[in-house]
Amino acid sequence: MVSRRNFLGRSGAAAATTLAAAGVSKVAMAALPEPVIQTRPDTMPPLLPASGRPYNPVVTLNGWTLPWRMNKGVKEFHLVAEPVVREMAPGFNAHLWGYNGQSPGPTIEVVEGDRVRLFVTNRLGELTSIHWHGQRLPNGMDGVTGLNQPGIPPGKTYVYEFVARRPGTFMYHPHADEMVQMAMGMMGFWVTHPKAKHPLIDEVDRDFCFLLNAYDIDPGSATPKIMTMLDFNLWTWNSRIYPAIDPLVVRLNDKVRIRVGNLTMTNHPIHLHGHEFLITGTDGGPTPKTARQYEITADIAVGQMRQLDFVADEPGDWAFHCHKSHHTMNAMGHNVPTMIGVDHRDVARKITQLVPDYMVMGERGMKDMTEMEMPLPDNTAPMMTGFGPFGAIGMGGMFSVLKVRADQKRGDYSDPGWYQHPPGTVAYEWQGALAEPARAQPAAAAKSGVEVKIRKPGGGHAGH
Repeated sequence: MVSRRNFLGRSGAAAATTLAAAGVSKVAMAALPEPVIQTRPDTMPPLLPASGRPYNPVVTLNGWTLPWRMNKGVKEFHLVAEPVVREMAPGFNAHLWGYNGQSPGPTIEVVEGDRVRLFVTNRLGELTSIHWHGQRLPNGMDGVTGLNQPGIPPGKTYVYEFVARRPGTFMYHPHADEMVQMAMGMMGFWVTHPKAKHPLIDEVDRDFCFLLNAYDIDPGSATPKIMTMLDFNLWTWNSRIYPAIDPLVVRLNDKVRIRVGNLTMTNHPIHLHGHEFLITGTDGGPTPKTARQYEITADIAVGQMRQLDFVADEPGDWAFHCHKSHHTMNAMGHNVPTMIGVDHRDVARKITQLVPDYMVMGERGMKDMTEMEMPLPDNTAPMMTGFGPFGAIGMGGMFSVLKVRADQKRGDYSDPGWYQHPPGTVAYEWQGALAEPARAQPAAAAKSGVEVKIRKPGGGHAGH
């Protein structure tokens, strides 16, 4: 049995409390597994299974795994749907909805063949439910409000129970007032581990997971605008934005798996530098080996899961990000005029006499913004930020770093700092002379006096 004390000792969680579900009697609460609440935004160490079938646990990027209890052979979890405050970056907190103190909610890990019982307590102000995305289960447990079940009323607790029939990478989210509840951050990861050696699922040394999500939060505010369809200004991994997304730390030659799920409103081409990976699984299950090919970018559509496997055999700090350029920026406005190539220094000088905080952007591109001390409203993240060993990285949003180190100990996920490049392996400025570039010669002048004949309708001709 995983107790709250044991969980805290292993995971390092500092804030866990017992919640009394409103509307549930003390007698009924005694039959429920203790709900554990986690409010820290750090990446927690893997939760090693202390009961049930053994498995190699995952690490949730800027998240954690929900502990359980065993009850007569059934693995019991307790999810609490509630308003939460999520630190998207230091100094920038968002008022979201989630589970057990976090958005996304905690990762649920089970083993193929486990009978799972999930208590879901609703502490929101409206009906909710949970759909177990990708699971094979009885129809009445599928979680679509009105179709498979009544909605869970505020203050009530419902129970879902089914067998985790197949291993794979899944997620959970509401099917009740989805436009509001998912836009507010209600979602979580689910991993079902194989119960025995599987011909299509390799054992790995490190197993990471995270969800792609997006928000539209005006600078200076804290609550997402739920009516936004496309023009989001915050593209996040597990509701965090770079540089507040933790690095993925691995040991040289580790076999690594990264599981990614997409619950935004658009696709995301997720790109890894320095390595090639195989797409070994989706939310439909393991990918046949004959269908796998090496990639460096995986396009993940809305509602899809992808499982990426590779060997981390190149030491260094390797960028890992969405390849849509606007998705590696924070709090981006959509009405900024393009001023590239326009010298408006005199105009800016005159404006600053009237508006002291006015700042010119875009004359030479946007990169200069990473080094500006630009005044921002309270509770707002800079558009591009983060510094590396050579200066401003100029990234935000869906961006992190895969850190591959030869001296990283097995099971150690702590940040080793910046990579120390061997001498002669960093790009450098050329100090020698540059040859004049070869240029194409102008085209020969067109000959004059060329007669052009035009055929008119009716067969007539006119010469010019």
